[in-house]
Amino acid sequence: MVCLKKAAVTAAVIASSLTGCGGVLDPRGPVGASENLILIDSLAIMLAIVVPVIVATVAFAWWFRASNPRATYRPTWAFSGSLELIVWAIPTLVIIFLGGIAWFGSHALDPYRPLAGEHKALEVEAVSLDWKWLFIYPDKDVATVNQLVIAAGTPVHFKITSASVWNAFFVPQLGSMIYSMAGMATQLNLQADRPGTFHGLSGMFSGDKFSDMHFEVRALDESAFEKWVADAKVSGSVLDRASYAKLAQTSDTAPMSTYKSVYPGLFAAIVAGTAPESAGAPNPAKSP
Repeated sequence: MVCLKKAAVTAAVIASSLTGCGGVLDPRGPVGASENLILIDSLAIMLAIVVPVIVATVAFAWWFRASNPRATYRPTWAFSGSLELIVWAIPTLVIIFLGGIAWFGSHALDPYRPLAGEHKALEVEAVSLDWKWLFIYPDKDVATVNQLVIAAGTPVHFKITSASVWNAFFVPQLGSMIYSMAGMATQLNLQADRPGTFHGLSGMFSGDKFSDMHFEVRALDESAFEKWVADAKVSGSVLDRASYAKLAQTSDTAPMSTYKSVYPGLFAAIVAGTAPESAGAPNPAKSP
């Protein structure tokens, strides 16, 4: 019963991420728009062979029916060079086109490649915990839990790691999903084209409460973002080693919250394994 429940939750997450309202088919940034174009182009190329095959199957079944006297019966027929050329050429072209899209798309959308923009990229350090997300703004000296606030029209450079088990950072409307792994830092570059509120989630099964690892992404205009930073600096608590240890060792979900300051080098300490461990899994940097 538990397995069925988990399967249902996983299917719901996948379905919701693909829907046109708030999913990958409703992009709100340059990376998401490029990935959406790849999906549409790939679908069109595959339909170019799927639709004719379906039509041909129905047409052949109708033409060669037993009641059709005009259909030629050839019991000794074995080979046709023209048919062999068609049968092999079309799938080959489809594979070439799809391979080309995958090749150029994977290079153009390299998650480590910075996005071009008029503004300097906003630096965000993302940490997956049990079962919550911590976002650190090293240049702003603030941090948040389960809410990611960014400036619309400004590229965002993420450094992502895990303080527990393997996870995946995913904002369907903004683009690429990338893994968060303990003991290493991955990178991702995203951007929201205009203000709005988007849904972020964990894109990989990582335990009993992974389906609760949602976070809110708020893209604000530049002035509103700076005001949010200023307000964050005068509210909330301090994210020092003790408060981080409490956050990391609480194996549960957490409400959205803000920290007005962060002790220096927290993200590097989490990657290196010198920060307090979470309750979900031993830090690999400390394992024998």
